[in-house]
Amino acid sequence: MERIFAKSTLREFWLKHPDAEQYLKTWYDTAMNSVWKSPGEIKKTYANASILKDSRIVFNIKGNSFRLVAKFNFEKQWIFIRFIGTHEEYNRIDANTI
Repeated sequence: MERIFAKSTLREFWLKHPDAEQYLKTWYDTAMNSVWKSPGEIKKTYANASILKDSRIVFNIKGNSFRLVAKFNFEKQWIFIRFIGTHEEYNRIDANTI
């Protein structure tokens, strides 16, 4: 089972953006119940996810209204939330280094 660090980051975001809440909860539940061993396996679940370097994956949330960047440790089944924000906020960061 996946371990996600930290759900509180998602919760804080959906308190500011209530329209993202159900989408983030669905993403969280899917990630917690998946055993992804590679970026390719994530693409099977999330075809629109973008694979970046250093085991980072960008997920489109709510039809690309929001972006979630997660760093994966596939061996330990850990997911680290590195960023969640609007598409505009995402455009101001470097998803490869955040």
